[in-house]
Amino acid sequence: MLMKRSLVILSLLLAWLLSGCSQEVDTLSEQREKLVSYLERTHSPTLTPETSLEEGSQLPYYTTAGNTVYRYIKNVYDPERVNKPVVDENSTVTITFRAYVFEFSNITDSTFPFWSNDPLLENAYKELGLSVGQGGWTFEPLHVEMRAGILNGLRLALLGCHEGDDVETYMTYNMAYGDSYFSTIPRESPVAWFFTVDAVE
Repeated sequence: MLMKRSLVILSLLLAWLLSGCSQEVDTLSEQREKLVSYLERTHSPTLTPETSLEEGSQLPYYTTAGNTVYRYIKNVYDPERVNKPVVDENSTVTITFRAYVFEFSNITDSTFPFWSNDPLLENAYKELGLSVGQGGWTFEPLHVEMRAGILNGLRLALLGCHEGDDVETYMTYNMAYGDSYFSTIPRESPVAWFFTVDAVE
């Protein structure tokens, strides 16, 4: 009898563990599908996966890192871009950014970021009576040490960028803030970071 009861408990525990793993896989798969659908159908301009580009194409495209971080570089075809410093694992990068919880729809000027250092927003926030510049949120340039503990999705998005790049990056929750609540960000939230690479050292 004790043996049967132990087997039942073990079976229930195993089923519970497997359902948790399955839910995580389902959430990631769903977010990946929605992100790709957004980039290829809704995003303006419509983007093509880099792997589908024909040689010599000048179509706007996105790249994928780790199949969960999607990056669009607006100025990728700028002929001067190749002469500028490139972000690598040992770089210190200065960026101006806006970070959003991503809802799989176009981000507009009226979309409120959860964090930003963009000085263009500072005056807009003041006009609305918001004091986001107080405390930990400043509008100073953000210096990112690539070797330090930064958000994994942001690190992957920065690698290979050139100084002067204007970048949009979209990432699944596991590359952002994970499956726990983080400040005002709901658990398992995909996020988008829009940034310019101001300097690379």
